[in-house]
Amino acid sequence: MSDEKQQVTRRQFLNYTLTGVGGFMAAGLLISPLRMAIDPVLQPSKKGDLANVGLAVDDIKDVPTRVDWKIDQVDAWYESEVSQTAWVYKNEKDEIVALSPICTHLGCTVSWEGNDQFPNEFYCPCHGGRYTKDGTNIPGTPPLEPLHQYEQKVKDGMLYLGNPHPRGEA
Repeated sequence: MSDEKQQVTRRQFLNYTLTGVGGFMAAGLLISPLRMAIDPVLQPSKKGDLANVGLAVDDIKDVPTRVDWKIDQVDAWYESEVSQTAWVYKNEKDEIVALSPICTHLGCTVSWEGNDQFPNEFYCPCHGGRYTKDGTNIPGTPPLEPLHQYEQKVKDGMLYLGNPHPRGEA
């Protein structure tokens, strides 16, 4: 081997320089779209935020009442107002129960005493799903699990509801 240094030709120098500059420019162009794609994932989740449903605790009776309210929802850069619904009542222990109106079978909307044949039950008109007053699915009907229950809290005499959570299989 010789101790001579290998000289870089003008052509090699231009190739290295243009490749480096081109790579730097391409990286600069890709950073912005990548940041836009990843940024929503990095934002802190607002899940678990409780919303005032506009119902005073004193107004809650022992018969399930439909409560409707709106929440602001942000999906990445799109902001919208979404309607929410719950069936709210007080049980025998004077505890507030807030049930999701979404049938656990296929996602249809259940209603309290929605069928004259089944009084004092939640009824799903899509496939005849039935639930007892506490949201437990009745055996022999399509739903395989109880209605989901909303997380809740009472503040200043008003009811606040969060997200519905499953209660497990019956």
